Amino acid sequence: MYESASRLPRIVWLLVTARAFNRLGAFSMSFLTVLVSSEFDAGTATAGLVAAAFGLATIPSRLIGGRLADQIGRRSTIVLGLSGCALTQLGIAASGSLAAVTAWAILLGLAYELYEPPSQAMIADAVPSKLRVRAYSLLNAAMAVGGMGAGLLAAGLGRWDLRWLFVADAVTCAVCAVVVRAVLPADLPAQPPVTACATASAGSPWRDRALLAMLAFGTAYALVHMQVIMSLPLSLEQRGLRPADAGLLFTTAAVTALAAQPLLRLRRVAALSAPAALATGCLLLAAGLVGYAMAPDLPAYALATVVCGLGDLLIMGRVLAVVADLAPNGTTGRYLAVYGISWGIATVAAPALGTQILERAGVETLWAGMAGVCLALAALLAVRRTTGRRTAGLRPTGGSTQVMTGPAPAPAPARAAQSSPTEQ
Repeated sequence: MYESASRLPRIVWLLVTARAFNRLGAFSMSFLTVLVSSEFDAGTATAGLVAAAFGLATIPSRLIGGRLADQIGRRSTIVLGLSGCALTQLGIAASGSLAAVTAWAILLGLAYELYEPPSQAMIADAVPSKLRVRAYSLLNAAMAVGGMGAGLLAAGLGRWDLRWLFVADAVTCAVCAVVVRAVLPADLPAQPPVTACATASAGSPWRDRALLAMLAFGTAYALVHMQVIMSLPLSLEQRGLRPADAGLLFTTAAVTALAAQPLLRLRRVAALSAPAALATGCLLLAAGLVGYAMAPDLPAYALATVVCGLGDLLIMGRVLAVVADLAPNGTTGRYLAVYGISWGIATVAAPALGTQILERAGVETLWAGMAGVCLALAALLAVRRTTGRRTAGLRPTGGSTQVMTGPAPAPAPARAAQSSPTEQ
């Protein structure tokens, strides 16, 4: 019934615990626009621009984090990112002007995503390919569970003083940095990228077509996911329900992410190819979003949220495992960082798109449109799985498809057997 094997390494559990604790304090950014508008008498549009500036800064943050992870080491980059977040959060809390809070928000964005590529790359280093889906899914579940506690802390501290939200977040980042420095293994010397077939593009993420296909998929998926996070409260309000009830739905999603983890060990689920797993996840997401479009009351929203959570379960861990498998030796951090900028793009685009659709076309159109995006992704995966066969004379090496001009080299280690949903 269950996939045989194997316990996840200790380092995975350490990273999962640290991520959950760090996420416990990561509630302040949801209140940045409120702080800007209430403390500095800025309009809603100005507050939105400050939040957008933060979101834009997270895009280079991912790329910097990936490069540093491969150059100075995983643990060092994680500690640097957490320390930078702690410092800049304190700067926001102490800001006395709109210009100051904007500058600190941009600096926070530049530090905010440094954590992600090295933590994901550390899992790829420690976990064999067949267990990576489980490990990454557990990491995402830890973030969801930490987010549940974050909402409760935010509700308490936010009633007192919004600035204390940023102070509390800074404290959790600083404590997490100290713990990570103490318990995670020391960084190993950087590995040079693999070269093969005299290609100039070995180890270059931006020249890897399989990775760029994953980036396109990830951006569309992240746009849908962020739309749920940012537009669900407004959607509830337009339906005559309380916007605060979105917190209950987010808690439902977190519980689903945690409770459904054993499903990933079922033999039938574990045996799914990457395209099949991702397409199934997209279909479940589409069903849940149609539920949002039709939901008349909160229980119906909760049921739709559970269905969406099952779709996320199949997608989030799998897609990170695919990207990690694509990366040549010594470039895992950069590959994961390039894929990760999909979330930065979605963070900037989702609120603008969602508010415009809600204002002009209504709740049904918003969620039906997002369901349509998911159906299109599922169809594309199905088509590419059927027609996207490898061309004779081409060989995938570390995720990059390269022309073979001489005798075939010895087979590479079985690191990228699951190369990409678009190549299977």
